[in-house]
Amino acid sequence: MFPLTEENKHVARLLLNTGTCPRCIFRFCGVDFHAPYKLPYEELLNELWKFLETEKDELILEVTNPPPKKIRLQELEDRIDNLNQNGEGRLSVIEDGSIASKNSNLYVCNVCLGILQEFCEKDFIKKVCQKVEASGFEFTNLVFSVSFPPQLLVREHAAWLLVKQEMGKQSLSLGRNDIVQLKEAYKWITHPLFSEELGVPIDGKSLFEVSVVFAHPETVEDCHFLGAICPDCFKPAKNKQSVFTRMAVMKALNKIKEEDFHKQFPCPPNSPKAVCTVLEIECAHGAVFVAGRYNKYSRSLPQTPWIIDGERKLESSVEELISDHLLTVFKAESFNFSSSGREDVDVRTLGNGRPFAIELVNPHRVHFTSQEIKELQQKINKSSNKIQVRDLQLVTREAIGHMKEGEEEKTKTYSALIWTNKAIQKKDIEFLNDIKDLKIDQKTPLRVLHRRPLAVRTRVIHFMETHYVDAHHFRLYLKTQAGTYIKEFVHGDFGRTKPNIGSLMNMTADILELDVESVDVDWPPALDD
Repeated sequence: MFPLTEENKHVARLLLNTGTCPRCIFRFCGVDFHAPYKLPYEELLNELWKFLETEKDELILEVTNPPPKKIRLQELEDRIDNLNQNGEGRLSVIEDGSIASKNSNLYVCNVCLGILQEFCEKDFIKKVCQKVEASGFEFTNLVFSVSFPPQLLVREHAAWLLVKQEMGKQSLSLGRNDIVQLKEAYKWITHPLFSEELGVPIDGKSLFEVSVVFAHPETVEDCHFLGAICPDCFKPAKNKQSVFTRMAVMKALNKIKEEDFHKQFPCPPNSPKAVCTVLEIECAHGAVFVAGRYNKYSRSLPQTPWIIDGERKLESSVEELISDHLLTVFKAESFNFSSSGREDVDVRTLGNGRPFAIELVNPHRVHFTSQEIKELQQKINKSSNKIQVRDLQLVTREAIGHMKEGEEEKTKTYSALIWTNKAIQKKDIEFLNDIKDLKIDQKTPLRVLHRRPLAVRTRVIHFMETHYVDAHHFRLYLKTQAGTYIKEFVHGDFGRTKPNIGSLMNMTADILELDVESVDVDWPPALDD
């Protein structure tokens, strides 16, 4: 059933005469159900033409015997002369009764610039799908996004003013919100075609995105007059090649007065010579996240690559020993590593390990069984004796927040081998066992001042336990608030941490070895080995 009614005829004829395609005509007539838009383009043209032929005294059909037939326009030709002085791309009727431009076999819509013409047809969708299938991504659904040239907004505004003016003569109104959005109509047509071709549903929440970017160089200057009239709307922005973004143009169109627009831009808009071009067709998958806990057994392994002034100091890192395997298996472009705190290069991490999470950017493979993840963990662990990974699992972006939330309220347990300059006996260190919830003030340590702001941070040493070794050594076990600088708490950092072990014992103390015994963060969930 054809979607237009008798009351739409005046607008439909007006727009058709001025070079607007059938689907855009539907949009301006407020057709908001999908089926009519999905009809093949040539069928739409013929149906629209038949619809307009039925008006008495408007169109005269002269049929010769035998065919072809010719259609003589009366009022339509007058409207062309009155409403347009463009001269190019006007509509005519050719021998088979279909509508074309005088310059090409298919006239280009003066509103959508061909978007709702050839770019909705199956041939174009097949080309996009071929690129998707060749991209190598693994997906079970997809989101389809399009980027249209900003001048389409200007052209739609011009067509709206034209139709609004004509409808006003009949005491009718047309609000901008009454027009079906171009992007909506485009998706109504293309989504079912994509689903059929690729065999997967379109899902707005899908992590796999297929995006098509359109451009139309011929009309790129359509927006420029807005820059002179509404300069406040167009300000340079980072990563934007032009100030004439869709948002900026929309803002200017909401601001400009109708009379000013009429002075600067033709209503109806001129018909272009060519359709839009496709700048790019891109496939991308949203990041996936892998979490776990790592143990570090080496005293010469940094957590992240150690590079100073462009020179690498150590050959590997915890981050790389884990992430290199994940990059390969997930076929990701890059990664971002994060953890619940960090240890120094010469500090081991023992016990249940330190929680970590890795963001894998644009992964091509994303579906894994729990057994495959377990085998991946085993592969990582066999590759190096410097680290071990446990509880490796896929997690959501939101879940990573558990690792960071309330970070300063978390506690960590350490063991340290302490040296003293004076000889000590067991009784000289026992008083440390009785100290509970000791508050200390730590100025940013000298060794990290190059990468951390200068500040005084109050931290809490919850408890300490001492084990005597010999006259100049003892082992100190301590539980502290997360974020405590343990080395500085021992030696004092030239008085920058107060109090410290040295000041409490009234002698010089230094730390020879430090191990992280536990990081008290209950995430990620423990898995059965």
